[in-house]
Amino acid sequence: MALKQISSNKCFGGLQKVFEHDSVELNCKMKFAIYLPPKAETGKCPALYWLSGLTCTEQNFISKAGYHQAASEHGLVVIAPDTSPRGCNIKGEDESWDFGTGAGFYVDATEDPWKTNYRMYSYVTEELPQLINANFPVDPQRMSIFGHSMGGHGALICALKNPGKYKSVSAFAPICNPVLCPWGKKAFSGYLGTDQSKWKAYDATHLVKSYPGSQLDILIDQGKDDQFLSDGQLLPDNFIAACTEKKVPVVFRLQEAQKSTLYLRSHN
Repeated sequence: MALKQISSNKCFGGLQKVFEHDSVELNCKMKFAIYLPPKAETGKCPALYWLSGLTCTEQNFISKAGYHQAASEHGLVVIAPDTSPRGCNIKGEDESWDFGTGAGFYVDATEDPWKTNYRMYSYVTEELPQLINANFPVDPQRMSIFGHSMGGHGALICALKNPGKYKSVSAFAPICNPVLCPWGKKAFSGYLGTDQSKWKAYDATHLVKSYPGSQLDILIDQGKDDQFLSDGQLLPDNFIAACTEKKVPVVFRLQEAQKSTLYLRSHN
């Protein structure tokens, strides 16, 4: 599959690049950002996938997170895709900030008119890693995933639905139980239909209850004064309770701040 380089910038001895390609899963052109550390010049490196939150593009993380120095020092290739298909000319895709463009919710839609393009789950777990593995010096056996808010939800479900695929999963202020929160109810009813039993396949709290026990390193980092926490959008306690019941290890860090703290990690 052909890649078109959009930009390339030197950063902490490595290169921050952005590429565009024609996505088979999403039936549109997609952009992704990739940071190549200095170690990538001489060998394969672990791959760390970042999933952003509502309204974001591939630019938010690479512009605001300040992760490049750590990724350079630890020799991590960091990949940040967009959060949804774009320019699909679907009626209603640009009408709200929490559904449609910039709000793919990392699911494979089953409902018209979304199901042709809104397949972010398959894009993130299958198409994009295949593209990265074929074109960049990454070790497919050392792959981890992390994200924020909607992207934290995405990271959790990708890891829980694919035992053994990811070495670790980190989620920052994630939407942990979307079938019970306003954001999730809106997105899932639109993308997946009104049968709520089908929603559970993309809900981390329900997925962990049937997780087969393959070793997975889970970290959740949450700001204590996060407005969306108090508004009932995130519901981390539900996920922690499910992990405890299932005896799935999870590290939960509650920060004395509004926002969670970005934490890069991968198993070398």
